[in-house]
Amino acid sequence: MLAALQKFPATIARPVEVVRGYSLETLRADLVAGITVGLVLLPQALAFSLLAGLPPEMGLYSAIVASIVGALWGSSSHLHTGPTNTASLLTLSVILPLATPGTPEFIAIAGVLAVLAGALRVVFGLARLGLLVNFVSDSVAVGFTAGAGILIMSNQIAPILRIDLPMGASLVDTFVLSAASIERTHLPSLILGVATIVLIAALQRVQRRLPTLLIALIIVSLVAWMLRLEEAGVRTLGALPQSLPPFANLPLFDLNLIGALANGALAVAIIGLVEASAIARAIATHSQQRLDSNQEFIGQGLANICAGLFSGYPCSGSFNRSALSLQAGARTGMGNAFSGIFVLLAIFPLAPLVAHLPRPVLAGALAITAWSMVDYRAIARIWRADRTDGAISLITLAATLLVPLQFAIISGVLMSLGAYLWRTSAPRVQSVLPDADFRHWEYQPHLPMCPQLAVVDVLGDLYFGAVNHVEEQMNMLMTQNPSQRFLLLRMHSVQRCDISGIKMLQTIVRQYRDRGGGVYFVRVRPPVRQIMDVSGFTQYVGEDHFLDEDHAIDHLFHRVLDPAVCIYECEVKAFRECQNLPKRPLPAEAIPPLPTNIAPAPVLTIEPRELWRQIRSAPPPRVIDVREPREYRQGHIPGAESLPLYELLTNPDQVSRDRPVVLVCRSGRRSERAAAALMSRGFDRVTILSGGMLAWEASDLLMAVEFGGER
Repeated sequence: MLAALQKFPATIARPVEVVRGYSLETLRADLVAGITVGLVLLPQALAFSLLAGLPPEMGLYSAIVASIVGALWGSSSHLHTGPTNTASLLTLSVILPLATPGTPEFIAIAGVLAVLAGALRVVFGLARLGLLVNFVSDSVAVGFTAGAGILIMSNQIAPILRIDLPMGASLVDTFVLSAASIERTHLPSLILGVATIVLIAALQRVQRRLPTLLIALIIVSLVAWMLRLEEAGVRTLGALPQSLPPFANLPLFDLNLIGALANGALAVAIIGLVEASAIARAIATHSQQRLDSNQEFIGQGLANICAGLFSGYPCSGSFNRSALSLQAGARTGMGNAFSGIFVLLAIFPLAPLVAHLPRPVLAGALAITAWSMVDYRAIARIWRADRTDGAISLITLAATLLVPLQFAIISGVLMSLGAYLWRTSAPRVQSVLPDADFRHWEYQPHLPMCPQLAVVDVLGDLYFGAVNHVEEQMNMLMTQNPSQRFLLLRMHSVQRCDISGIKMLQTIVRQYRDRGGGVYFVRVRPPVRQIMDVSGFTQYVGEDHFLDEDHAIDHLFHRVLDPAVCIYECEVKAFRECQNLPKRPLPAEAIPPLPTNIAPAPVLTIEPRELWRQIRSAPPPRVIDVREPREYRQGHIPGAESLPLYELLTNPDQVSRDRPVVLVCRSGRRSERAAAALMSRGFDRVTILSGGMLAWEASDLLMAVEFGGER
């Protein structure tokens, strides 16, 4: 908050940056763009204020004030602020339970709502909460916009047919009451409304850059005037005041009213910010302008506060006017400010003419504008991409049609958050194997797994909401593969891990240790590794259990896994290291139980230097190398005899009992298997070389090769 207060003067002085270095050429471009946008803004302001159940002059006042303030204090050079379809419909939805449309109370509450919503937006901007708009997903925005468009179209039925319906009637009530009143349809009004819709649609097909709305309003209104349809009962806007936006006397200190408006104001503020931010980002992709979402929040907030204080109502960003501003060549926010000034200047000479503008003409213009809000292609695209997001979009659309709008958008946001929590709380946990080229890891459930080592991907964060699911999946994998004593956990998709995740990992490590194995990690991201370090997990599991991915399998294959299982018990060649490994399956009766770290009678071990001393003394122990002949020939302990584990297990009588036996292999795993087999047959003087030939080499002791040479 302190940082926000320090930036407050620069935020308020935003107009100085807008006009800094302003040139005559820029002024000329902004003036042209301002007049062009103003031609569209004028009729829209009238139509949208009627949609909100407010007098048409309130739309004009909002258009004048909000477009100027929003342009000067906003971040985007092209985002146009003023009356919009969505803001008008929301205003009607929020105020309708509190007052009757058209009454002084209704008008005053609309101003208070604008001030409250604007104040919330300013607070969000000063608190640097621009990220709030990210909580409204595209699926919610598309569904809500489509629902709002359908509601707007239904609200135009009454003025086009010139029938009396209760303001703010539900969609179902609107259609039921309209059908019941269909015989009272005023034919001239119906013709004017339909003609307006057809003409706008035709003009848009000819040239979308034309101010089609304004052209259609002028043409159809002239036809109505020439045919004297006003005298035939066609309703018009009526007289408009010719004045500057007056300062409104608002009940800003009525706490009961503010309490009643609080939820609605929050909904109006957030929805307006989502709408404006989305439009600004879309326009910025074409203009290549860098945006400041927090500054845009402040600009939208000040625009609404000023609109409310000067007899207006809540406003937001308009996509069609913003796009027109870009197409018309506006270079700075002054272009949108000039559009408000144009409306201000235009209402004085045009007010007498606007007074005779037929209401069904404005209703037809609103109806076809609302139709463009129903983006069925976007809904279909969302549905094809993700059924969950598609369902959220459709449910939000339905909620918009059936419940108050502020609750519809909140329900959509809650559904989006719920879907996000559901997805993140159930990350995929899957065993993976190398592809055919041994270059990438893939989920291949149709292939057999390594009986000793599970390689598992965790595709999601390990936070408190996800740990139970991950632990259940890991336990399921352990149950399905009871012989797997070792786990290689690939953590590249884990962006975040909290203390609950650490405790879950400790449980998994303990379970694998109870099996006589262990857990190893690769590609642990720095933030996750940091919490592992500070929580003591790294020390618990061991620093040497964090491996480099490129060498992890090689390390585990040659230094951790039991080669006896690989050679004599496993027919699977899951890894690159398995491809050239000889496979000599043992008969089932020759396979002794696999030793574990909790064996009741552990085999005695001897250190390399002690064995070196004993083989040089008399009588020396019998040293038996249980590796394969190829390994033996590459280097062995002087005096050791070769007796591969396969032969030892199938014919243990080759080993005499006349002197102590020391068993040797590469790392010690096959020696443990051989020792267990001999001890099960009554041998009591069996020892294994601790660490195997790897430890012998590390001790720099002499080795013999097949032809008797030493090094």
